[in-house]
Amino acid sequence: MASELEQILLTPGQDLGHSEWLEITQAMITSFGEVTRDPDPLHMDPEWARANTDYEDTIAYGFLTVSLLTGLFASATGISSASEAPLPGHFLNYGFNRLRFVSPVPVNSRIRAHFRRSAEEARRDGRKAVLTVEVSIEIEGHDQPALVAEWLAAWVSHG
Repeated sequence: MASELEQILLTPGQDLGHSEWLEITQAMITSFGEVTRDPDPLHMDPEWARANTDYEDTIAYGFLTVSLLTGLFASATGISSASEAPLPGHFLNYGFNRLRFVSPVPVNSRIRAHFRRSAEEARRDGRKAVLTVEVSIEIEGHDQPALVAEWLAAWVSHG
């Protein structure tokens, strides 16, 4: 019999919840730029961003926002690592069907993500199930989301 988590994850259309709010700081943005070797002043230099863009300050890298999905998913579901999963197995990123950066994330703003299993059935291949998760990242106080996506996750069961 499938566990409660497996049932929720693999049942199409299930609401998986939303994450806690996360503040996007300049330190996070700068660290991401350094690690990815992308010194774009739109993200890294507040003075340049204020003087040369329509933004009041720097904005987060779009790929920083994407890279936060795993942690935001953990916040929403309570599963932060494979060792904490209540069933034997682990997730692997499998890709995206669709990914859109709708609105820039201003420095010092807060974001949170909402996750929902899509209406389509998980594809099964032996011990692996590939499921589609609909994701929306909202920016506190903004009407439009920062990001919308169809995130593909592979659940690999152990045993």
